[in-house]
Amino acid sequence: DCIHSEEISADNVAEKLKGYHGILVAPGFGDRGIDGKIISVTYARENKIPFFGICLGLQCAIIEFARNVMGYEDAHSTEMDSNTRHPVIDLMEEQKGVTEKGGTMRLGGYACSLEKGSLVQEAYNTEMVRERHRHRYEFNNDFLEAYKKQGMVPTGINPKSGLVEIMELPAHPWFVGTQFHPEYSSTALNPHPLFIAFIKAAIKKSS
Repeated sequence: DCIHSEEISADNVAEKLKGYHGILVAPGFGDRGIDGKIISVTYARENKIPFFGICLGLQCAIIEFARNVMGYEDAHSTEMDSNTRHPVIDLMEEQKGVTEKGGTMRLGGYACSLEKGSLVQEAYNTEMVRERHRHRYEFNNDFLEAYKKQGMVPTGINPKSGLVEIMELPAHPWFVGTQFHPEYSSTALNPHPLFIAFIKAAIKKSS
């Protein structure tokens, strides 16, 4: 089912998402529906429901964790709040000052080194992959050690730039967020390994 995040609030999230065995927060741009997405992440995290966040979905998971686990109440992406004291999502330094949206986007295929024993490494069954990107904002590595200490860990890293490509919550049954777009290389006849792993986790939750 497709649920518009604009319809989700703290008051109705339990009703809206009741009975679902997996929650995927999809890609997007801007702040439309962002509160509902973050609330949905909280629901998935706290209720141990398999969660998959893609691009903005990962960024919502990072913001949610900062606010509700790490105590950074104003944490946000500088795309939505340029004045936040905790810019956990930000433009890379080399992108700042570039005004054309296309110019600031990270587009195309990039390598990603996977953490051995992680959910994503087990799904891919390899330790190096190449995935396609289409986004402007990134996880802010200034906060990386703080996230690790609180239990959200990077399990996919760009080996050249050190940028975080994947985050996981090892204490959760299946909680994965990717900065890249696995849907770009997924088809009905040849589904992406992360979609397969997510569906398997949802089936396990339902049993």
